[in-house]
Amino acid sequence: MTDTTLSAEDVDSTPKLGRKRDHSRDPEILDAALEVLAEKGYERMTVDMVAARARAGKATLYRRWPSKAELVIDAVACMKNAHPVDLPDTGTLRGDLVANIKTPAVKDGERKLRIMAGMVSLMSESPEFADAARAVIVEPRAAALRTLILRAIDRGEVSPDVDVPLLAQIIPSMTAYQTLMLGRAVDRQYIITLVDEILLPALGLASGEETTATARS
Repeated sequence: MTDTTLSAEDVDSTPKLGRKRDHSRDPEILDAALEVLAEKGYERMTVDMVAARARAGKATLYRRWPSKAELVIDAVACMKNAHPVDLPDTGTLRGDLVANIKTPAVKDGERKLRIMAGMVSLMSESPEFADAARAVIVEPRAAALRTLILRAIDRGEVSPDVDVPLLAQIIPSMTAYQTLMLGRAVDRQYIITLVDEILLPALGLASGEETTATARS
């Protein structure tokens, strides 16, 4: 269990009567917490590191978040997610999948994986937090893939007999392995390769290369 006891110098106990707390910098501080978490992991992360990254006073952080755990939980809870309405609709599953691979989103997904890896110890202590973290970091990517596959089923492009929840985990699982286990960056071409060589064949569709060749002939 991580010791979150604060020393006297960590807390500014001087009353601030009649003074409202300024929360305008909260997003900047929370983003700094996520950056440090992704780089250092929860155990090695300190509030001092976050304060330095955000260029904020340590006492300011402790007044807002009395413990490191509370800071991390708040930071994760405030992470933004893409909504299904933002998903492309090109008329084909491969077109949708490829159009959905945007470089900023790929980088953000890789960052989220590193953040989640950094929270392993905290997640093991709190199943509720683990569920919340998965809902913010892992589930949106799988949900987007489920939406695109179900749309393809509705179009008659994919058989309704496929295991949608299972197949929607292929790309998130393999990008996680690439990032966390192999320590390699995930780029757009890598994900396109997963789409063409693994996901589409698993769905009973021709690979991207075969589809392109058919369209040209």
